[in-house]
Amino acid sequence: MLNDSLSEALNDQMNFEFYSSHVYLAMAAYCSGESLDGFANFYIVQAEEERFHAMKIYKFLNDRGRRAVVIGMDNPKNDYVTMLEVFERAYEHEQIVTKRIYDLSDIAMNEREHATIQFLKWFIDEQVEEEAMFDTIINKLKRIDKDSNAFFMMDTEFSQRVFTPPTV
Repeated sequence: MLNDSLSEALNDQMNFEFYSSHVYLAMAAYCSGESLDGFANFYIVQAEEERFHAMKIYKFLNDRGRRAVVIGMDNPKNDYVTMLEVFERAYEHEQIVTKRIYDLSDIAMNEREHATIQFLKWFIDEQVEEEAMFDTIINKLKRIDKDSNAFFMMDTEFSQRVFTPPTV
């Protein structure tokens, strides 16, 4: 059974994942407001993915005999100047998530809670993918700069993105 400190830390991360979903929905709303439906879709899918992450922790807590506790959240940022800024803020957010997951892993290792260590390995791998994805998109946005054709091609590409929950 999970001890109280690890259970609280997992609950905290679960709620941060729900908050992350909220952050990405706000980014989607900004994109929609700019008539960039592909970019909006990108962030809607990202929000779904974050909610999936939160529910994964929710289920783990319940499976380990602990109660998931859902709390309120802060308002996310809703206004941006450029699409580059939106992606830079998302990348910064993912770096925060990575640090939080690492901190959780440290707690699990200190507690010698092997099931939690194994569980968190999936999240660590996921964060490598998340940060790489945002870094790549930021680099592309910087390269295309004022090329409106490339920008709208990217918008079209993002309109095809879908969320398929991984089978783990």
